[in-house]
Amino acid sequence: MGCGWLGALFEWEGVIIEDNPQLEKQAWLALAEEEGKSPPPAFILRRIEGMKNEQAISEVLCWSRDPAQLRRMAARKEEIYQALQGGIYRLRNGSQEFVNALTCYKIPMALVSTRPRKVVETAIRGIGIEGFFSVIVAAEDVHRGKPDPEMFVYAAQLLKFTPERCIVFGYSNQTVEAAHDARMKCVAVACKHPVDELGTSDLVVNRLDELSIVDLKSLADIESAEFGSEVPELELELELEMEEEEYRPSTSLAVDDIFW
Repeated sequence: MGCGWLGALFEWEGVIIEDNPQLEKQAWLALAEEEGKSPPPAFILRRIEGMKNEQAISEVLCWSRDPAQLRRMAARKEEIYQALQGGIYRLRNGSQEFVNALTCYKIPMALVSTRPRKVVETAIRGIGIEGFFSVIVAAEDVHRGKPDPEMFVYAAQLLKFTPERCIVFGYSNQTVEAAHDARMKCVAVACKHPVDELGTSDLVVNRLDELSIVDLKSLADIESAEFGSEVPELELELELEMEEEEYRPSTSLAVDDIFW
């Protein structure tokens, strides 16, 4: 299809791969103990979800504003998390199928994470999905994480798409807030949070393969006047062809097929 009509921006943990939110909590509590700080309460841990480590330490936890100390504590927190996580990654059910479908339609994809680039790239190779994402935005690439929209805006720039032509796939209301602030639509995946807590998103699913290309066209409103007449209708035709292929018998050609 050649794709100028849509860019897809995916969060990493909780959307593409399985995630245990308790590990993040344990990492912050362990860092607090090491640094002699009071353990952050649950509402603070919810507030810093999706932030960069430095951002959370300086702006919410208020443990330090010294750049050197921020870098040290942020790196140490990531070390603790990675030790707890153990380097074991599993794709979420439906994520591989959905990524494969978007690849078939030549829809450019970006991966966005507040983890260090080395960690993300190692994980991608480990689960065998390298090559699917033409853009990776990691912690080193931005100053702030969610709810600031910087990560998504930068990913759209690297994909060479306007924000209005991008859909974010995330897992939290912070993601939704950041996406909407960037003028992007957001599909929330109910993994870390239940469906009824994600009502501010444009669409909520339990797994990515519940979505179709038609859903994305409708969500992006690509037939509106702002997109002009350049948007192809080929994707719908391809979807129908793919569905026909699934049900087409694998027997030899019938007589009518030969004449046609």
